[in-house]
Amino acid sequence: MKKFKLFDVWGSIILIAGFTVVSLVRLDATFLTGYFIVGGWQVISMLVHAINGWFCERGSKRYNYHCIVAITIVVTLSGFAIYPLLFIFVPLLFVAPFMAIWYCCLCYEEVYVKMQRPLSLLK
Repeated sequence: MKKFKLFDVWGSIILIAGFTVVSLVRLDATFLTGYFIVGGWQVISMLVHAINGWFCERGSKRYNYHCIVAITIVVTLSGFAIYPLLFIFVPLLFVAPFMAIWYCCLCYEEVYVKMQRPLSLLK
């Protein structure tokens, strides 16, 4: 689990930073590609965590994040079926980067705070 978590947190950090820099340099639609790649990476990570039950206890930060993402996905998919709900795409354009950073912070906290041995916290 620890290797996956390290790969996950540093993969997210590298993807977010990399697409931010590339988007600012190129000033084109690269940021949309970044949305889908970073979002896909994090959705796969969420599924792995949910399947394995890692840090997903009811009431935990990760559990709350998963609930928010599930609601967002349901509202977004219903936007395709119910025309007035298409407005959700505009706020998502601005909220998605903050959600990606929030998820990255959750992963970082799990690796570098929650998974530390008790004696290593006594430094």
